[in-house]
Amino acid sequence: MAVRRSKPIVAIVGRPNVGKSTLFNALAGERISIVKDTPGITRDRIYADVSWLDKAFTLVDTGGIEPDSKDILLSQMREQAEIAISTADVILFLVDVRQGLVDSDAKVADLLRRSRKPVLLVVNKVDSLEKHMPAVYEFYNLGIGEPHAVSAVNRTGLGDLLEEAASYFEEGTDEEEEDERTRVAIVGKPNVGKSSIINKLLGEDRLLVSQIPGTTRDAVDAEIVYQGKEYVFIDTAGLRRKNKIKEELERYMIIRTVRAMERADVAVLVIDATEGVTEQDAKIAGIAHERGKAVIIAVNKWDAVEKDDKTIYRHTERIREVLSYMPYAEILFLSAKTGQRMTKLFEVINIVSENHAMRVSTGVLNEILAEAVAMQQPPFDKGRYLRLYYITQVSVKPPTFVIFVNDRELMHFSYSRYLENQIRQTFGFRGTPLRFIIRERKDQK
Repeated sequence: MAVRRSKPIVAIVGRPNVGKSTLFNALAGERISIVKDTPGITRDRIYADVSWLDKAFTLVDTGGIEPDSKDILLSQMREQAEIAISTADVILFLVDVRQGLVDSDAKVADLLRRSRKPVLLVVNKVDSLEKHMPAVYEFYNLGIGEPHAVSAVNRTGLGDLLEEAASYFEEGTDEEEEDERTRVAIVGKPNVGKSSIINKLLGEDRLLVSQIPGTTRDAVDAEIVYQGKEYVFIDTAGLRRKNKIKEELERYMIIRTVRAMERADVAVLVIDATEGVTEQDAKIAGIAHERGKAVIIAVNKWDAVEKDDKTIYRHTERIREVLSYMPYAEILFLSAKTGQRMTKLFEVINIVSENHAMRVSTGVLNEILAEAVAMQQPPFDKGRYLRLYYITQVSVKPPTFVIFVNDRELMHFSYSRYLENQIRQTFGFRGTPLRFIIRERKDQK
């Protein structure tokens, strides 16, 4: 059976002021600009999807170093390096030609060298090869290979750097191959019960076919057969590092989540019922939403909550409020400890997975469009009306539709949402986002 591969991850490590953000932006380009302000989606530019020639990869900034003192700086550099080592396929170790070789560079280089991961030494701020090359050669002393001279500001040397990085990608990692099994990422903050859910699913009443090494050193995929259907559960629970720096822990969690999402069809976001939905939960949910995954919100530890006849209603209202950008998400209250509603999880996974891959015929879509337009007048501006000519579905996972109109500018977000609601009223599409692409066509007489 063909295996779906995730995009390679390329991580940037480096001291403050060596140009990490500039390199990140130069490589990621406009792809990381925030088009609309969607609540909950992380805005601190931790990761970006990048395409270069025929290669696609995820670029991550392991970031966040503050030069408080020499000891703390080195400690934070080590934290950065550990994040890169445990999550990345290729590491870009960034140094500054103007600052020259410093002690912390040498110590982190030693850590990276021992990781056995591909490490590319990137010497930044080389604005003039003639002037700076003697200083570039000094970095050979780090013992991690040939220095790559670049200028992130001027965007020089980046092509050669990417070509070298891409040479370490496994063949086929930039292609998604067919895999008939439903792939489910179990995501969420640390200590919400992700491992408990996986372990419960792997109980005596389940058949564990095999354990497949995951994409990171401390993650294991579990292949489960339940009622004759095959599932692959991608576990992101393995936060084994002791890390006192909250921001770095969150950054690590987000990078791990991005990687898991790449390989999944369905995301099960586990929330602690005793805590309720939090800002961190919203960030993780935002990653699933951005990547167009089917979403189930599993409220775990439901056995530990004191209940009355309105408890579920209150929890549901709060989740819908915080995750207002994904009203389509299914919500399930369960307990990994007692097993409450654990079998129901498979039922909901099946529903949202089928909806995620659903196709609707063009004829039926255009009937819905005609009825929707008749019921609610399309918007107009300065005497010019929006005309909707045609709608068709172009892809699945998530279901994606193209609408041909006379003027894209007239298609307000509210009317697009209205059309989405009309389609959902007919077909449900529970648990999956829908994507709409608006294309212009000349007025037809």
